[in-house]
Amino acid sequence: MALATERGTGRRMSEWLRGSRDDVALAFGGDVVRYGELARSVDAAALPPGDGAIGCPAGTDPVVLITTVLAGLKRGRPVLVGAAQADRLASALPPGTELALLTSGSSDPTGAPRVVARTSTSWLASAEPLARLAALRAEDRIAVTGPLHVSMHLYAALHALWLGASVGDALADATAMHVTPTRLARLLEHRALPQKVIVAGAALSPSLRTAAAGRGIRLTEYYGAAELSFVLAGRGGGLAPFPGVEVELRPDAAGDELWARSPYLALGVIGGGMLRRDDDGFATVGDLAEPAEDGSFRVLGRGEAAITTAGATVLAEQLEARIVGLPGVVAAGVVGEPHELLGERIVAVVELADGVDLAGVVAAARAGLSPAELPRRWFVHAVPLTASGKVARGVLREALTAGTLDGSRT
Repeated sequence: MALATERGTGRRMSEWLRGSRDDVALAFGGDVVRYGELARSVDAAALPPGDGAIGCPAGTDPVVLITTVLAGLKRGRPVLVGAAQADRLASALPPGTELALLTSGSSDPTGAPRVVARTSTSWLASAEPLARLAALRAEDRIAVTGPLHVSMHLYAALHALWLGASVGDALADATAMHVTPTRLARLLEHRALPQKVIVAGAALSPSLRTAAAGRGIRLTEYYGAAELSFVLAGRGGGLAPFPGVEVELRPDAAGDELWARSPYLALGVIGGGMLRRDDDGFATVGDLAEPAEDGSFRVLGRGEAAITTAGATVLAEQLEARIVGLPGVVAAGVVGEPHELLGERIVAVVELADGVDLAGVVAAARAGLSPAELPRRWFVHAVPLTASGKVARGVLREALTAGTLDGSRT
């Protein structure tokens, strides 16, 4: 892939800014910033005094956030994305940290943050392989569909700038977008979408994949985590190791855990989290997977989200994908609640398309799901999401306990 260069000089502005001076780099909220303007803003950015870490809180204007991140990287100062105050966390960052991203687990009702520390190089290394897999080019207009303090969306924005493409929040004229499966399902209900879509953050149901293909959309799916970055990727359901990644399946109580070794791994995590490493350079966040005969892998979901019911183990993420595959279901969240006889019983919260009746969905579930997977309670309610677009199961558990869900059917 040819490098986009600054027009007239042939000089790259930076490792991340590779567009031509007069081309549009950013288009957020109606504001348009060209590459030359962005490069000047990065050089002139007024950062906090000193040489310590820089805080960049959630809710920061996207143009300001990107400018701050690039300015910090250029001046050799760690940037804590999602944090207002950097001083409190800076001393705990591993040596060599350039980017630190606050993230919260989908199972935590408090949204308690943890900090994933990484180098800029660990993201840059994956830029060319992703561009090749997703057929992204400098001519693309790339839309992000979530806040930039979330690692998935920040990476998407920086990747677009690395391409020399434009990136923004408008879908109307976009030629490509990054999205989670839940947001993709919601968007497919209401509007035309770009022809190139990169999907991550949760399992993609076969029905959603088919619906996107029916609209002529070229889907690129990948599995990763803020701690691991890219692990698996592919098109059509089967995911193979992302270029540069070695994978292993290792037995665990809930199934086979997926371990990865690559140049894309984070330096470490502050504040807990699921990241575990071994002495050979492999790491895992506890996600389970199974191999296919063609050598690809299917990610089943996080082992910590397993529901034990009547002696069977059901993975919440895998079941959510199957429920979203039922006719008329736009989004689904699944949790377990204590039950005297079953140990746990499965509770499903679903968003339905207009005119769809819950009774029909329940009937389809009884016909299509195994007895162990079949939810014993159903609610029609908006499915809460984390900032990254994943199902916020902790919030669902809280609402279930508080009795604030609607539309119960036992």
